[in-house]
Amino acid sequence: MQSCETLYERADIARANRPIRLGSLLFTMVEPRPGYEVAYNRWYERDHFYSGCMIGAYTVSGGRYVATRVEKAKRFGSGSMDLSKGSYLALYWILDGHHKDWDAWAVKQVNDLHAAGRMFKERDHIHTSFYNFDEEYNAPGSTMPIELALDRPFGGLVAFIVDLNPGKTSADLSALLRARDLPGDVALTGSPLPLDPTSPKDVPVEVNDRAVFLSFSVEDPKAVWDSAYVPLAQAIEESGIGRIAIASPFIPTIPGTDTYTDQL
Repeated sequence: MQSCETLYERADIARANRPIRLGSLLFTMVEPRPGYEVAYNRWYERDHFYSGCMIGAYTVSGGRYVATRVEKAKRFGSGSMDLSKGSYLALYWILDGHHKDWDAWAVKQVNDLHAAGRMFKERDHIHTSFYNFDEEYNAPGSTMPIELALDRPFGGLVAFIVDLNPGKTSADLSALLRARDLPGDVALTGSPLPLDPTSPKDVPVEVNDRAVFLSFSVEDPKAVWDSAYVPLAQAIEESGIGRIAIASPFIPTIPGTDTYTDQL
């Protein structure tokens, strides 16, 4: 076994050699109903972010992001998703090899929170799904591991949800991206994992065959949206792999404040 002193002499540690590896992720994009924006933000950051996910075994990390009217104005998509909804995005990394363990805990936990009256009724799930981690991508010169992406104070992130065309898979998307120079410091692709059938009924079960691309940007992603991210989305669609259901920039929330709640 390689010693830690030797292993961590390099910054760019191969995924297979990382003791802590991202295996799957929870992507949950939610819209608070009008008049409940402030209360929703406070409930999520002060209770549910922790009680619903972070305190669970095998949770590696979590992060919260927001799309204000300014970010939403940059959005585009094929029409299969409502681009005006989905102001808040929460992401959670789950340790490789433990997705089923985590999911079993999470379903019981959230059902217990429902029973205890600690859920928030005045919000709608726009896209909540588990994704298997498929591949990591780094910008030239970057050694940033995807495992640390939710902990680093990036300028923002970009999310593409791709409706795959018949006969196409997330592996096709990964191959296309692997052959390109990508925007962002570190990025990932993921393929969908099924929701547990005993999950709360307010989480809709989606029938679309979808893949996700997440790109973490050092700068505010809006600054490079037209020059970098729009052409990338066009290349995905022109390849025949699928249609962009939604492409959206997000910026980090500011914990402990009501910042952005009046700008959704």
